Formats: sequence, structure tokens, C-alpha cells
Amino acid sequence: MAAKKPTNWLLWSKVLAGGALVAVGGPALTMYLTPSEEEIRSRYNPELLKKSLEGREEREQEFNDFVTKLKEYSKSDKPIWVVIKEEEERKKQRESAAAKATKQETDARREEMRREAGLGAK
Repeated sequence: MAAKKPTNWLLWSKVLAGGALVAVGGPALTMYLTPSEEEIRSRYNPELLKKSLEGREEREQEFNDFVTKLKEYSKSDKPIWVVIKEEEERKKQRESAAAKATKQETDARREEMRREAGLGAK
């Protein structure tokens, strides 16, 4: 039977120190090198800065609406993508019903105008 090799504690301490350095140092270096939003905007062309600031509230509102819908969808027991698809189908049905009602209203107005003009029905 072969004798058990002794544990190389120096090697394992170097491995653990290297792992800790990579695990902590990598994200820390990334955070240090990534510019903040203000630094990025300060480097913008003035026209782009103006355009960015004008559309900022609209984009924030769209994002808030999106998150609100996701929270609403997540309350269901179904997967979110199924709930979203069902919501899209309901929206299409509402839009088609609204378009149909508008078309009927337009046809009724057109028919009324024909009767008033004395042209008669189609």
C-alpha cells in the first residue's frame, strides 16, 4: 500500500487567494472602469444630449408600463409568454371589433347622406 501524500497547503492557499482575487477583483475592476450615466451624457454631442433628454420621460413611462404589465401577468398561474399571447389576442379582437363598428358607422352615415341627397340606396 502506497503512503498517503501530504497536503500541499502552500499550493492550496495560492489557489484560494487567486480565486478570491478573480471573484472579487473582476467585478470591482468592471465597476471602476464602467462610466456612470452622467459621464456618458457629458461626452454626448449637444444635439444628442438634447434629443436624449427630450425622450427620456417617454422611455421611462414606457418601461414603467411594461414592468406594470409584467407584474400583472405574473399574478397568473400560467407562464408569462402564454398570458402575453392571450392579451395580444384579446387586443386584436378589440381592435377588429372597433374597426368593424367604425366601418358600420361610416356606412350608415354614407347611406344617410345618399338618402338626403336623393341618390337612393345602392
